[in-house]
Amino acid sequence: MDRKIDGLMKQMTLEEKIGQLNLPGAGDITTGEATNSDIASKIKAGEVGGLFNIKTAEKILEVQKIAVEQSRLKIPLIFGMDVIHGYQTVFPIPLGLSCSWDMPLIEQSARIAAIEASADGICWTFSPMVDISRDPRWGRMAEGSGEDPYLGSEIAKAMVKGYQGDSLTKNNTIMACVKHFALYGAVEAGRDYNTTDMSRIRMYNEYFPPYKAAVDAGAGSVMTSFNEVDGIPASGNKWLMTDVLRKQWGFKGFVVTDFTAINEMTAHGMGDLQTVSALALKAGVDMDMVGEGFVKTLKKSLEEGKVTQEEIDRACRLVLEAKYKLGLFDEPYRYCDTQRAKTEIFTPEHRKIARETAAQSFVLLKNEKQVLPLPKKGTIALIGPLAANRENMDGTWSVAGDFKKSVSLLDGIRNVAGDKVKVIYAKGANVVADSALEARVSIFGKPTYRDNRPADVMIREAVNAARKADVVVAALGEAAEMSGESSSMSHIELPENQRELLKALLKTGKPVVMVLFNGRPMAIKWEQEHVPTILDAWFGGTEAGNAIADVLFGDVNPSGKLTATFPQNMGQVPIFYNHKNTGRPLPKGKWFTKFRSNYLDVSNAPLYPFGFGLSYTTFDYGKLKLSSASLTGNETLTVSVPVTNSGNREGKEVVQLYIRDMVGSVTRPVKELKGFQKIDLKAGETKTVTFHITPDDLKFYNYDLNYDWEPGDFEIMVGGNSRDVQTSTVNWKK
Repeated sequence: MDRKIDGLMKQMTLEEKIGQLNLPGAGDITTGEATNSDIASKIKAGEVGGLFNIKTAEKILEVQKIAVEQSRLKIPLIFGMDVIHGYQTVFPIPLGLSCSWDMPLIEQSARIAAIEASADGICWTFSPMVDISRDPRWGRMAEGSGEDPYLGSEIAKAMVKGYQGDSLTKNNTIMACVKHFALYGAVEAGRDYNTTDMSRIRMYNEYFPPYKAAVDAGAGSVMTSFNEVDGIPASGNKWLMTDVLRKQWGFKGFVVTDFTAINEMTAHGMGDLQTVSALALKAGVDMDMVGEGFVKTLKKSLEEGKVTQEEIDRACRLVLEAKYKLGLFDEPYRYCDTQRAKTEIFTPEHRKIARETAAQSFVLLKNEKQVLPLPKKGTIALIGPLAANRENMDGTWSVAGDFKKSVSLLDGIRNVAGDKVKVIYAKGANVVADSALEARVSIFGKPTYRDNRPADVMIREAVNAARKADVVVAALGEAAEMSGESSSMSHIELPENQRELLKALLKTGKPVVMVLFNGRPMAIKWEQEHVPTILDAWFGGTEAGNAIADVLFGDVNPSGKLTATFPQNMGQVPIFYNHKNTGRPLPKGKWFTKFRSNYLDVSNAPLYPFGFGLSYTTFDYGKLKLSSASLTGNETLTVSVPVTNSGNREGKEVVQLYIRDMVGSVTRPVKELKGFQKIDLKAGETKTVTFHITPDDLKFYNYDLNYDWEPGDFEIMVGGNSRDVQTSTVNWKK
């Protein structure tokens, strides 16, 4: 690789080197017209390093030929796309996927995405998104894995492995891009693109781990975030991009900006385009997405001594190395086999796996009087604005999906129950009452099919349907694009018009199952108090409707567990399980005590805690056992607990291990996830779950940002969620 790139760079002009740093959008390139497009002349002149958001092997082959056959040095392009949770076969949104707590399943979803994307010409994905977030107002929480750094790190590794496989030289693997570096999930007020500000000790302990885990797993590229870090936008932050990413973590790949992030530093107040472009290059950014600040200004900055030739060469080399690692210099058309797309995309096998995966992601939040599972007989009233809307099932950032081929809940119930169940459908309500708001979320080809009839007429029709049925299934919640990028929400309760519909359905006296569609934790306290059964289905992807029906009828026993805390109301946000104690914590068992850290009007407790999720069976935890109450140095603590399926059907349980460092040189969280195992138990079966803890599991970044552990007492907690745990104590000496 070094010999190849050394020889190539000796031949390159300055303009050609800078051209490698340019990543424009493909625009509207149609097959057969690529050579006449505006971008073609730039590619021929060596002014383009890659393109994004162009797909199909035919189009990419045509464009790649321009680079390889008509440019002076014949340097191939790299082709990227937002393959976030599947390609044409769409899997659950990442937040939903994380609720499976199943690493092989998550890795498999990324593997299938890579197979399909690479079969359509794409060799680079802008995923995984590993931003930790504790604020559900932020729409992009849907793209991440929730609030916990340990679980987020495990998922980051699984996603990178799924995309990149064992070798990027295989034509069915694609290069991963870890995003958004860094701290993007902590934007103030939950408002997208907003300011982020936090201490470095919090960065290292709570927000950095998933990025580092992805880098350690071998991710080939990293994307900058839009927010500032320590007062300097990430795309111009040398401490972040060079000191942390490269020097501390040893990252060897290349850094690309997010969409026009260099240009946006001007609005941040960092200077004009030439100034911020030089700032980005010197910080350690290697590729400029869309903004063209590099191609327009770096030559002038070099002449004026504002950047160096060495800095331009470094960035160029890293981009060329990525292309070499992908095998593009040896086989520039390796991703352009038009036959692969016919046999490897949207296959029955991929859809089957997507269906199974979606069913594992759903979280049963409530099941009073065991309304679920439903029998495959009788009459179901299926009500709600999301009941028959297949276009919204894929969720946000499903750019390659064919929404018309996705399965709605109405179709899924009919598919699974067949002619044994009569289904009466009524929409009942629009997604929101405000037509202007609904228009803002009906984008990207995902219509909400607004009904212009009066609200009372729609509710009356739904109530009439409910009265004729044995059970009501209410498909409620958010539309797909109410979460995702630029989809922050200040109000995260169920829309009022949907709640009015729900109230009317409950008054019929019929049992009601609420199927909740959402891309974020929602404040559904009223629903928890009044609705007998709630199933959180997130957005399940291509096979959402079939997968939900599989769970509703009991063909699949739900096993998902929350990876983000649900608040009782918006006033509790941000709320997360691994918080710090205050100097005035609440007394145990109390929800209000004057002059303690609490609210006057609501308890500190979440509506649903991190790690929570019910099943159609029950699990009993036996007594927690520790191999020793006192350890020294690098000894290993063995933690074990018997878990019994005490119900009458097979089920899966996620057994979770938490640790609390009781005394530290800096304050420590009340508990931290340090391990988990998802086990399958037959009715009546008992398995002993064992965890092994070493001093590595006790390490944290101290005040001086040294990563180490400190001796003392540690609480060891095991349970089915972060709230309901057994606790034992161990003393660990150095």
